Amino acid sequence: MAAPLTLGEIASRLGGRVAGDAGVRVRQVGSLENARPDEITFFANARYRERLAATRAGAVILGADAEALTALPRIVCDDPYAYFARVSQLFNPLTVQAPGIHPSASIAPGARLGEGVSIGAGCVIGENARIGAGSCLYPNVVVYPGCALGARAIVHAGAVIGADGFGIALSAQGWVKIPQIGSVRIGDDVEIGANTTIDRGAIDDTVIEDGVKLDNQIQIGHNVRVGAHTAMAGCVAVAGSADIGRRCTIGAAALILGHLRLVDEVHVSAGTVISRSILKPGTYTGMFPFDENSEWARNTALVRHLAELAERVRALEKGRKNG
Repeated sequence: MAAPLTLGEIASRLGGRVAGDAGVRVRQVGSLENARPDEITFFANARYRERLAATRAGAVILGADAEALTALPRIVCDDPYAYFARVSQLFNPLTVQAPGIHPSASIAPGARLGEGVSIGAGCVIGENARIGAGSCLYPNVVVYPGCALGARAIVHAGAVIGADGFGIALSAQGWVKIPQIGSVRIGDDVEIGANTTIDRGAIDDTVIEDGVKLDNQIQIGHNVRVGAHTAMAGCVAVAGSADIGRRCTIGAAALILGHLRLVDEVHVSAGTVISRSILKPGTYTGMFPFDENSEWARNTALVRHLAELAERVRALEKGRKNG
């Protein structure tokens, strides 16, 4: 565990302003509910005022608008949650595999590996694949031939990069496979979760830009583009040729249909199905609440007739006006 730090020492490293005793020492981070007197917590949501008032933490990270809500020693900053993440890194340095290639990994002769890479047990790196400097591939990652990862990538166990996209054409004799001749290009500082799959392009490349963060068990279809610093939570599925902008967030189990465009700064709620392009930044939600099956079926039947009901209402209103 890292050595304790005073609030003054933390602020000198990360910025922010100390209010109260800058000499207070903390040795770890904690939640508002469970932090101990030698730990620092954060407050970023007004809904948790009662928890802030009751916390036993030794110090709090918060914004200027919340500074007066507590008398505890505090670090005042612009973005408490991001600041808390950086403080947590001070006390809990991120660990990765040691650089080097595990003896059980299979590296094609024509693959190019950057300086300081870490290739875990059972990884397979295909011909002409490129792995950027400082990247870490955990066990059993597969990078198909011709795919490229930028510098400082983190790829968790079981991820598959560059498998064939789902390209098939129906003929009188059955399905005909369309050769997937594109590749996958991944930028710098990208993190890819366990068992996530990123398909190679059918003709052009599938592109994941710098700083993208993908959670576990995500499916990225062929020819998708994911813009820089976009983040997706677990079990998201993105169909082929979708174009997702920069700094977007996609909630868990959301679905994005193929050939759609999402502009920069679009935020999709968990479980939402995106069935048309989104050309205006903002938060988008589309969820039908669950219920007992009989009630759900009844409500769904009503929803199916909403257009018909709207027409009847318009006809009634028109009749009243004419009357």
